[in-house]
This record gives sequence, C-alpha cells and structure tokens, in this order.
Amino acid sequence: MDLTQLNEHFGIPNALRFDEHNGLARAVVTTPHASATIYLQGAHLTYWQPAGEQPVLFLSRKSDFAPRKPIRGGVPIAFPWFAVDSKADRYQGKPGPSHGFARIQDWTPSFAALAGDDLHLTFTLAPSELSREMGFDRFRLAFELVIGRTLTMKLAVANDAATPLVFEEALHTYFAVVDVHETTVTGLEPTSYIDKTDNFKVKPGAHAPLVFTAFTDRVYPNTTATCVIHDAPGRRTITVEKQNSNTTVVFNPWKEMPDMGPDEWHEMVCVETVNAGPNTVTLAPGASHVMQAHVTVAKAKE
Repeated sequence: MDLTQLNEHFGIPNALRFDEHNGLARAVVTTPHASATIYLQGAHLTYWQPAGEQPVLFLSRKSDFAPRKPIRGGVPIAFPWFAVDSKADRYQGKPGPSHGFARIQDWTPSFAALAGDDLHLTFTLAPSELSREMGFDRFRLAFELVIGRTLTMKLAVANDAATPLVFEEALHTYFAVVDVHETTVTGLEPTSYIDKTDNFKVKPGAHAPLVFTAFTDRVYPNTTATCVIHDAPGRRTITVEKQNSNTTVVFNPWKEMPDMGPDEWHEMVCVETVNAGPNTVTLAPGASHVMQAHVTVAKAKE
C-alpha cells in the first residue's frame, strides 16, 4: 500500500496517521495518552512517550534511516537469530545480517483500533525473497503493540512448515536515561550471565544491582525476572515485565559507534526481552509462540 491507501485503511483521526521520513513509511501515533512512531521497515518502534513523561526510548541522532539499514535505537526486532549469524555461508557465501532479516524487511500493517485509552496496532511479516534465500520460507510473524500510558509489545511466530522451526528472537529495546553512570538495573541479582566482553565467560550472579562502569554486554539465560531500570537523574523507574522470554540481555557500548554519536551512549541502556542461546525456541509444525514485554514508567520514590 502507498501512504494514501495506508491512511484510508488504517488512519484514525487525531490518533494515527501514516507519513514518510527519508523515504521510509512510518505510523505516527498521537493520542491524549501517548505519542509513538513505528517504521514499517522492521515494524520498528522508535519513539514512545506517555503523556506527562519524558520519552522512554532512546534513538540515536546519527541513526541511518535508509532501506535495508538497521535503525539504531528504539525497539529493533531480532529474528530468526540473535546477534551474529552462526551459519558462515547463509547468504551469498557469508553469514546473514546481524540480528536476522526481520528488522530490515518491510512489515505490513494489518490492524489498528482505539480501545479505551490505548491504540492497538499490529504488523505482520511473511516469507520474502530475502528470507527464502536464507532458508526461511514457512513462517509468519506478527508484532502487536498496545500504546498508551504503558506499552505492551507481543511478537508472535507461527510455523507453517512440516518440520520444526528453530529460531532466536529479541525485542532489543533501547531505553532512554539521563546518565548511564548513575543508572542501575535490578531484577537480575541472583542470575549468572555470559559476559560477551570477556570471551563469553560464564560469571555468577552479582547479588547486587547492576551498575555501569564499562562496556557492558551480558546475556542472562534461564530468567523470566522482571527488571527495573532506575534512572536516578531522571527521577523515574522503567519496569520491564515479560512473558515467554527466558533470556534477558543488558547492553551499553560505552563508546561512539558509526551510527551513535560520541556522547550518546551516556543516554541509553538496553534491557532486552530475548530467547537465545540455551533458550533458543524449537517450534513444532503448525504451532505458534508469543513473547511479550510490558513496560511501565513511574516517578522514583524520594
């Protein structure tokens, strides 16, 4: 559909419209209770701000907005693998793109409606020429968003094949904080983790809140715990509850990146809702799987 058709089919006066930025189509949500932006490429939520709050998601000011280029920030969807592809010759003799193909494919809007204070939006992804070249031709994805004073994100995967579908998945959420040096994360204290910054060594749980003092890239397997980001300078907490996710990843690059400015890493922390590594999903023929993250924001207690 072009923008006119998208607005005719799914637009809601004073709540949802579709426009274009740098050649990429996007949905723009403006309700009395929240504002949000979702790019059709990747069904990529880049902005969510509940009424009366500061923006909750971080988006790099240097991010690429171009076809087939990942957006840095917001909520990239990783599927069907997380991080680096393990298959060395998956696509044109090389590994597939980092975090899979879902975040660089155009998704299709399929549902939009206001229900009470919340806007419900669903995007779908079916097999494409690119996914088929990478060996994925019998799957369906749906990404459902419930946008209001809280945010609910559901990633559904269906297996249409006669054989099991094996995949990893992530809602690779970048959260905005005032200063990562003064930010802590609670909820993972007892959980051991894989330290990707130290040769993938498995390390015991710290039994203390997670603080940020250096490059951080930790994979916490076998956990369903709710995490709380304590943004002390912002005087708020961001709570991430999850369902059907058994991995949590926490990340901050601690340096400039090609698509992230020299000081921007101070303003973000990733707390990701994931199934990866030992928690890779094997989906039976005809079965489906839904992973969910629910985000709430609250004033910090004095």
